Amino acid sequence: MPDFKEVTISRAANVYFDGKVTSRTITFKDGSFKTLGIMMPGDYKFGTNEKELMEITAGECEILLAGSDKWQSISGGQSFNVDGDSSFEIKAKTIIDYCCTYIS
Repeated sequence: MPDFKEVTISRAANVYFDGKVTSRTITFKDGSFKTLGIMMPGDYKFGTNEKELMEITAGECEILLAGSDKWQSISGGQSFNVDGDSSFEIKAKTIIDYCCTYIS
């Protein structure tokens, strides 16, 4: 889905890692939400509350899901799932453009 229609967009940015990762929350009519963001090159670790679908829309990275010892290469057009109450590590090789869908 390249465009989102009939959504509310939060004006305030979500800012992480001293501004190296930022996102904006978009909320749909049914109350579900996603974040759209940018990640600068670097190494990061994120915790999750809910299940997430991380879509990498542009860029190249490697990810390590909690409980795994195998890094996976992900690039623009690919995605990965993260369990709720979990975490993942990401090595952004380039600037990453992403869309995170929260699955309740």
